[in-house]
Amino acid sequence: MKWIYWSRMFESKFQAGCLAKRMSDDWWVYGYDSPKEIEIFRYKNGKYGVRYYW
Repeated sequence: MKWIYWSRMFESKFQAGCLAKRMSDDWWVYGYDSPKEIEIFRYKNGKYGVRYYW
């Protein structure tokens, strides 16, 4: 399993959560399979990130 990291950091967990929810729900619109797992994590500087894998 290799994680793919989203290239943007977010100021709040809510913002990262919105992206994670959109990733899990909207990928079918573009003809892709949804990721198997999506995770929100916190960087050392206090910002949040999103990572996923297929």
